[in-house]
Amino acid sequence: MLHLQSASSSRWLEQVLGNIDELLLDHAHCEKKAAGAAMNLLFAYVEHTDLCRAMTDIVQEELSHFHMVVGLLELRSIRFRRIRPSVYGAKLSTLICKLEPQRAVDRLLVAGLIEARSCERFALLRDHLPDRELADFYGSLFESEARHHSTYVRLAADFWPEPKVRQRLEELAAREAEIIAEGDDVPRVHS
Repeated sequence: MLHLQSASSSRWLEQVLGNIDELLLDHAHCEKKAAGAAMNLLFAYVEHTDLCRAMTDIVQEELSHFHMVVGLLELRSIRFRRIRPSVYGAKLSTLICKLEPQRAVDRLLVAGLIEARSCERFALLRDHLPDRELADFYGSLFESEARHHSTYVRLAADFWPEPKVRQRLEELAAREAEIIAEGDDVPRVHS
């Protein structure tokens, strides 16, 4: 369903469980970036009505999640501030083709893989966080992340035939698995 080719490591779980404040800060930034990415797709492909409608819904939902995470930060007296992002998103962006229509396909599939990885990791947080409030919060986000993933993959087929989209998704998922295996030295949603 999620098209991921690897599972998150125990290293990641240990890293973030020991740094919940940083994880929450990064999560807020991730939701903001996800809304921005959907908005960019809306502007780039305005002639695709189905895509525009779907991106509008995703932008609204991601901004709602952003507000929820910022609310959690405030409740925990954690000041929202800039932090160094993980290298995950930047590395995935280098895989995007520069020429259309493959650029549109790649942008959608990369966004879908990011949503899939978030979904997988939110399930891990739901199942392993000792803080039940946070565990329940992450569990509540699981379904929307999975739905966003499916939406991005479905929309890619508006630009290319579905067999080619599936093949490209497999290629990008293989690279995503390599990137996630490299990890990062900072505790992030995608470290």
